[in-house]
Amino acid sequence: MSKISSRKVVVVGAGAVGSAFAYALAQAGAAEEIVLTDLNADLAKGQALDLAHGTPFYPTVSIRAEAAPAAYEHAAVVVVTAGKAQAGPDQSRLDLLAINAKIVTIVAEQVKATAPEAILLVVSNPVDILTHVAAARTAWPRGRILGSGTVLDSARFRYLLASHCGLSPQSIHASILGEHGDSEFAAWSLAHVGGMPFVEYCAICGKCAHSTLRDEVEAEVRQSAYHIIGYKGSTSFGVGMAMRTIVAAILRNERRVLTVSATLHGEYGLDNVTLGVPCIIGANGIERVIEASLTAYEANALRKSASLLQQTLADLDRKTSEKR
Repeated sequence: MSKISSRKVVVVGAGAVGSAFAYALAQAGAAEEIVLTDLNADLAKGQALDLAHGTPFYPTVSIRAEAAPAAYEHAAVVVVTAGKAQAGPDQSRLDLLAINAKIVTIVAEQVKATAPEAILLVVSNPVDILTHVAAARTAWPRGRILGSGTVLDSARFRYLLASHCGLSPQSIHASILGEHGDSEFAAWSLAHVGGMPFVEYCAICGKCAHSTLRDEVEAEVRQSAYHIIGYKGSTSFGVGMAMRTIVAAILRNERRVLTVSATLHGEYGLDNVTLGVPCIIGANGIERVIEASLTAYEANALRKSASLLQQTLADLDRKTSEKR
């Protein structure tokens, strides 16, 4: 059983992603208290006040801003969206990663000290690496620290398949696995429509060549974030809904299967790497990692994704050591 005794959710980072999540969560009715915290205290106060003015239209919920670390006290779930954006072309991706890893580590350590029973959900990018850093440096049980993983990517996958096939996205179950990034891949062997494997449904549907659909859809999933960023500068609504789904599954103990970032301990033949795989999400966070049967091609794609993440972690460790 979970030790969580409240339904308080703390959102670290009151920018576009954090505020979109808070707005979605308020409407879901899963939390009884939502607290926004940000280094920019005025931004957190403004977002909280704006959201609070909508409380007559939400299920009952209290919304406010508070400075960390006091904000974390008695939290059931702490959601980390904070992170630095790239300062310019002269700043390397590894330099930026080192900064964000430090931010996430500080948050995790503060949460550990002030809310020792809370669950930590990392959303800041690169989410798999930062989730791994938080887990490794706090030594919490695996279930208590998770990342948003490929939950949004899987939703995009389902949306695109539904659009191609003329179906409701709710009727399609399909997952993107691996890194939340360029090495992610579609697990086509796990995709199905109403219990029917997707490849069998394609033969009945006959709208397009399955091989062509696979290539087009998988490429579009990978490029989705780039397209949105190109149009409006950042993503917010889709990831906010993905976060709401994960947090609601925890607060309501839904035991829902979602492709969150989980640290693997032998599953899929992988160890000491964090990436998106199907997990049962409930009151204790990650209740279980589901080791699905993948094709040889998919298993190899997962290993390649894991290898890239492990190399990035090694580079980050070297960068951190050099600064000491």
